[in-house]
Amino acid sequence: MIRLDAIGKQHGRQILLLDASAALNRGEKVGLVGPNGAGKSTLFRLITHEEEPDEGQVSVDRGVTIGHFSQDVGEMQGRTAVAETMDGAGPVSAIAAELAELELALADPARADEMEQLVDRFGHVQARFDELGGYALDARAREILAGLGFTAEMMDGDVGGLSGGWKMRVALARILLMRPDVLLLDEPSNHLDLESIIWLEEFLKSYPGALLMTSHDREFMNRVVSRILEIDGGELNSYAGDYELYERERAIAEAHQQAQFDRQQATLKKELAFIERFKARASHAAQVQSRVKKLDKIEKVEAPKRRKTLLFEFRPAPRSGEDVVKLAGVQKAYGARRVYDGLDLLVRRGERWCVMGANGAGKTTLLKLVAGEGRPDAGVVTLGASVRMGYFAQHAMELLDPAETVWDTLQGAFPRASVGSLRALAGCFGFSGDEIEKSCRVLSGGEKARLVMARLLYDPPNFLVLDEPTNHLDVATKEMLIAALAGYEGTMLFVSHDRRFLGALSNRVLELTPEGVHLYGGGYTEYVARTGREAPGLRSLVAR
Repeated sequence: MIRLDAIGKQHGRQILLLDASAALNRGEKVGLVGPNGAGKSTLFRLITHEEEPDEGQVSVDRGVTIGHFSQDVGEMQGRTAVAETMDGAGPVSAIAAELAELELALADPARADEMEQLVDRFGHVQARFDELGGYALDARAREILAGLGFTAEMMDGDVGGLSGGWKMRVALARILLMRPDVLLLDEPSNHLDLESIIWLEEFLKSYPGALLMTSHDREFMNRVVSRILEIDGGELNSYAGDYELYERERAIAEAHQQAQFDRQQATLKKELAFIERFKARASHAAQVQSRVKKLDKIEKVEAPKRRKTLLFEFRPAPRSGEDVVKLAGVQKAYGARRVYDGLDLLVRRGERWCVMGANGAGKTTLLKLVAGEGRPDAGVVTLGASVRMGYFAQHAMELLDPAETVWDTLQGAFPRASVGSLRALAGCFGFSGDEIEKSCRVLSGGEKARLVMARLLYDPPNFLVLDEPTNHLDVATKEMLIAALAGYEGTMLFVSHDRRFLGALSNRVLELTPEGVHLYGGGYTEYVARTGREAPGLRSLVAR
């Protein structure tokens, strides 16, 4: 369906693709991987012809439709979420818009004198809408939006009033409703909660078209794709299987290449030593010349390209008292919506509670109450003795000084720290080399999240309250964070939609449901095994 033949692409002095070739076949589900800045988004733009290659050719079979979801959703306002979603479905969306206008006109007393013409036009438009499957389209749009977490009220409200994250979901819904022959999805699981991620997983697995996607969620990638396309040093390498298999295959290939390189280097060293030793002796001139010619003809084996995985050893957290935080009789409501009605919870030292719940269940509200950023309507929240809390919230990224650089931010927070330790910290969170001189003003959302997390963990408190700490983090940074927090000796209370993070770090589960609060001993993995579901409100895994 799509072929890339000997593609070359360069941005400024950075070479992204060099003589790279690959193909996407009908019905394939392919994961696109590579380090940040390797050219994944550029590859999408080459396929959609938003950009053209410097060399080579991108071919798309005639008649193949492509739907491209990127993080840049553009402006959305003045229409409902359903109408905005249906707008991506072709001619029927224009007819739906006219139908909505006619409905308003028919209900407008000021236009009573036009009623006969309006009714006549409404009949024609309604018939055409029905002929194009418009009513089924409306139902499909609502089904997709519901799967992505929208309530009926949100679907019929002005999309302009939604946050950026919810607008992202509308943009994704448009592409899914379009049902193109090829889906190009750039980080589709960003901004989604766990329930929506699992719904999207099921949708994509059963989708009949081809799929090429990037994702920082390795579990999501594992469940959807059957092939990995890797961008590495300008090359495109294909691996059969999911992400886990790709990692193993890549490690084996690297070990094999390293062994070949080492053997060749040993041979070259031996030959060069002979040449150096006997080059001045006339009696060995023929042998020396023969070996020089032999070395010139040898095809050199390159050392494998190694991706640096930096691990930072965080300082031990100071010991807190046995009881870290206690909630007693906590009530909280927003208008008529009651979030908690007599919530009791005791978090003890060393426990790692993950908070589970559907949208609106009160996960972030709970963390805010514990962190002191909100007050209960009734009841008390009490921190224990010697508790020093660190709170990571999404709005914390807005508190960075835009005039400061990454380096200024870290050095300002830890003026007595050594240059070496702060550079190591910055490198672990993706700021290596000159990137530490980047101004906070120009940092992406992901870079800001990494910087805030680095500042929080350099001198760790003994109680971490984390609201979606893995949002925007790439796979390598997530793995580093999981490894670092696995050795953390303090207490944790956190919300995350990343199942690997949940499974690796939790040892208690707090589940918020409309029926009440449920507490589970054991971590997320045990919760899944015990309940038969991966998130509250989902049907059991057995049924699936």
